[in-house]
Amino acid sequence: MRETGRDAHLKRKSKQGQRGSVFGIVKAGLMLFFCLVLSVPAFGQSRFEDYWTIDEFFRKKPAQKQITAAFEKRVQKSGNVDVPLPDRTLRISVVYPGVQASDYWTRSVRAFEARLKELGVKYTLMPYFTRPSKDVGMQRSYLAKALNSKADYLVFTLNAERHKGLIQKFMAAGPTKVFLQNITTPLKAFGNRQPFQYVGFDHIAGTRLLAERYLTETGGEATYAMLYGPEGYVSAMRGDSFYLFMDEHPKMKRAAAYYVGFDREKARAAALELLTAYPDLDFIYSASTDIALGVVDALKETGKLGQVLTNGWGGGAAELAALEAGELPFTVMRMNDDNGVAMAEAVFLDQTGRRAAVPLVYSGELVLVDQKSGSKRLMELKERAFRYSK
Repeated sequence: MRETGRDAHLKRKSKQGQRGSVFGIVKAGLMLFFCLVLSVPAFGQSRFEDYWTIDEFFRKKPAQKQITAAFEKRVQKSGNVDVPLPDRTLRISVVYPGVQASDYWTRSVRAFEARLKELGVKYTLMPYFTRPSKDVGMQRSYLAKALNSKADYLVFTLNAERHKGLIQKFMAAGPTKVFLQNITTPLKAFGNRQPFQYVGFDHIAGTRLLAERYLTETGGEATYAMLYGPEGYVSAMRGDSFYLFMDEHPKMKRAAAYYVGFDREKARAAALELLTAYPDLDFIYSASTDIALGVVDALKETGKLGQVLTNGWGGGAAELAALEAGELPFTVMRMNDDNGVAMAEAVFLDQTGRRAAVPLVYSGELVLVDQKSGSKRLMELKERAFRYSK
């Protein structure tokens, strides 16, 4: 098993330093080509100004903190039909970017449906899956179908900038209640006309856990690169926040950062370029499951697995398998099914006349796991995280 902490980091630095002086013009040429292929993000606080963080939101709406605490208790318990439901069948549309290696989205649907059934909610589900941050035209078509079907609830996400306008138009067009999944920071632009619920796992909180781990692993001194997903909300929350955390430590030097989409092969190609151009690299920060798996592919291909670190993001089945195989050092793991359960509980409360008991934001628990977590601990976390989507 790979050493962890400051001693292992110093050994890696020593090996890498022996190779660090051979590039010069070659390095510059490679990275010039690479920058033409991939977009380099602009860092700063501006990306966060469109949203309220959870803490900011609670300060603005203190009553929501109590509502959220009570709602969290419902989510953690078994489904309880404490009030009779009206005898009707709900129409629910789900438009998800589920065509990716991460099983977050498919597990969310399974948990959502399982809890609805446990609560005795009658429903018809209309699921639509697309590629993440692509197929916006297709997503627009699916939203139109949901609107025309007079769906009672729509479960969508917000990542691309164009999603914002689609959501606003949808909320203005009819009575359908909108869940925005995988976002836990209310949009200021929506003003008083917010969606029914934001639900997911706080990207900034998860990123903070990863940043703290990297600081521990490197002793606060490292050269690193970053691979973002597509331009949009998730990349900003997971990527820009990581950069800002690192920027507080002057010996953490960022060599490069690129958008590669949620695409394993593009992440692999990007990692290969980075490993060639920056032989003294200590770690590559991965902003998603697909990216992490692509970086692992590159590290295996170059024989640098265990020398250069990377991370997972989400802790789904693919990441946990890589972690248990000794390929992925650590990841932040979502208690995945809680978000599907939360949506089902919100529907149940709404249908039983208790809309006021539904918080605007629900953010589930995140746990850092690594190769030393042990099979017993990982099994316990899997049982919690995938309690409905096994």
